[in-house]
Amino acid sequence: MKLVLPAAEYKDSFIEAVKEFQKDTEFPLGTGWYHDLSLPELEKDFGSFVQRLLKQSEGKDLPRGFVPQDNFWLVDEGEFIGAIRIRRRLNDHLRQIGGHIGYAVRPSRRRRGYGEKILELALRKARELGIQRILVTCDVTNAPSQKIIAKNGGVLENQVPNPETGVDKLRYWIAIK
Repeated sequence: MKLVLPAAEYKDSFIEAVKEFQKDTEFPLGTGWYHDLSLPELEKDFGSFVQRLLKQSEGKDLPRGFVPQDNFWLVDEGEFIGAIRIRRRLNDHLRQIGGHIGYAVRPSRRRRGYGEKILELALRKARELGIQRILVTCDVTNAPSQKIIAKNGGVLENQVPNPETGVDKLRYWIAIK
C-alpha cells in the first residue's frame, strides 16, 4: 500500500471507484468532486485528466479561488483505493471549511483501515513539502472521518457552519512530527 502520483495505469480501477462514489449514499456531501466527473470523458481521455491533476501542484489550470495542491492516490496491489489532496497554503475558504488536506476512500474499501493509512501517509508528504501544522476538516455527521483524524493526532479546535452544504464542519489541527 502506497501513495502514488495520479497515473494512467490506474485508469480502470479509478473509473470503477468513480462509479462507486457517484452511487454513494453514505457520505454524498464528502465526495462531491467525484459526482462532477464525466465517465464518458474519463473513458475517452484519461491521460488529460491525469495531467490536469498533476498540473495543480504547480498552480496551473486551477479553478478560480483554488490554491496549488498535490494530488496523490492510495493504491494497494495496483488498485486505486482513494485519493488525497494536500494544499500547500490556505486561503480564507480553506481556513474556514476546507483545510490543508482532503481525502476520500472508495465506498467498497471503507472500514478496512485505508482512511487512517491515507491520512498517515499524507502527513509524511506534507512534512516533505515543509508544512508543519495541518488543518483537517470533516462534516459533523462523518463519525468515521472524525476517528481517522483523531487517530492521526488531530486536536479539535471548533465547529463552524458550512453555508455551502448546511452541514457544520469540525476543524482539527495536526502538528507534524
